[in-house]
Amino acid sequence: MSAFLSPIDPENASEDAAKLLDRVRDMLDGEELPEPFLVYAHVEPFLKDFYMNFKKFVYSDGAIDAKTRSAIALAVAAHAKSKAWGEYFRSRCSKLGFSVQQIAEILAIASTNYMYNTFFKFRDISGTDLFDGMGVGLRAHTFSNTSLGDELVELINVAVSDLNACQPCTAGHVEKAKKLGLSGEQILESIQCAATVYAGAQFLNSVS
Repeated sequence: MSAFLSPIDPENASEDAAKLLDRVRDMLDGEELPEPFLVYAHVEPFLKDFYMNFKKFVYSDGAIDAKTRSAIALAVAAHAKSKAWGEYFRSRCSKLGFSVQQIAEILAIASTNYMYNTFFKFRDISGTDLFDGMGVGLRAHTFSNTSLGDELVELINVAVSDLNACQPCTAGHVEKAKKLGLSGEQILESIQCAATVYAGAQFLNSVS
């Protein structure tokens, strides 16, 4: 089955979309233009929103640096099952200094969240005290046994737990992030980064 929207030839894009694609190229400073931008160019307002959010919260340094943002973005691309963005952020993580092992660890941390998010979200929404006092019973040593820094692990945990709508997990990871010295601005930026990548992945998935 063919895609509903294929990457647009920049020469066939609207004038405003073509100008935005030029701004994306300037941001990337010689890097190859990721194909999703050419899909977004079919809808110029979405391309503009995504580009501006991507530049501010994903690609550049802020309260959290670009390397940390690339790791969060990779975890979110995996969550969204976006092949294109997954490949892009694996490459970007490597370019910014993560080893192959560490890239695998980023994905393992994100995946481990699914186990705990599923468990704790169930207890939270079950509407019963039947399970009070029962142990978790699930191993999650991955959280504390990688070569990644604790701060990065917690920012990934916050972002993925939010995407999975696990209130107790999100609250718990926010508290742990605060205890590690991360500021409110840094924690919020992890969500802004995640939200941007998730929106881009969702649009791409819906038209593929």
